[in-house]
Amino acid sequence: MKDAFWKKEDIMTSEIKTVSTRQGVYRLGFWSAVSTAVLAAAAFAIGIATPARSGLFCTGSCITYPYTDVTLFIPGDYLWLVPGFLLAFSFVVLMACIHSYAADNRKIYGQIGLAFALVYAALIATDYFLQFTVVIPSLLTGETAGLSLFTEYNPHGIFIALEGVGYFMMSAALLSVAVVFSGGRLERAIRGLFIASFVLALGFFVGLSWLKYDIVAFEVAILTINWIVLIISGVLLNVLFRRAER
Repeated sequence: MKDAFWKKEDIMTSEIKTVSTRQGVYRLGFWSAVSTAVLAAAAFAIGIATPARSGLFCTGSCITYPYTDVTLFIPGDYLWLVPGFLLAFSFVVLMACIHSYAADNRKIYGQIGLAFALVYAALIATDYFLQFTVVIPSLLTGETAGLSLFTEYNPHGIFIALEGVGYFMMSAALLSVAVVFSGGRLERAIRGLFIASFVLALGFFVGLSWLKYDIVAFEVAILTINWIVLIISGVLLNVLFRRAER
């Protein structure tokens, strides 16, 4: 009898710990969804307020090659990179929480999404950090030899290319975790939103041939798509994780 009693107590303790752990995951998921939505909204708003000074969307007084006469626009033109840089880390945490939220038979999709998210975060964090630590100091000190390939103003430069592939990895991450959500109306809305974001991103990528391979058009399109999706899905995931925690 005593053995049975202690075994029952151990089972109950284990279940309590499991529930407590999952509640902690849902709480973290709630706050990571909040931070992801806020950071995406901040980057989007600041990006819209920052005029394009080169490339396809520049409408006047455009900066031309070698794109180094830009000291007057520092730090204003680089402010949107701050929430964009922080977003990389917030998004990884959100994907990890979605992976933990997934049912056992769907966790593999959450894991795939997390893998894509890590690739996105590594690309974007590196890309943006180089602007802060290499490009801006070099511009301010006049050390501009060979810098044109790395500056954000170059429409055919490394910065735009890395940003484009980075955010395409984010779209792939969203598509992967879309399979996790298969419950009620709220989960179906999240799933549809994530699938739609990837379809649109893929459409613009395929459309590069019609855009004469202008990567700026693709970059602007995929940033806009993903930021809007993160803002909307952030609100939906807030509700989802809050319900799950309760």
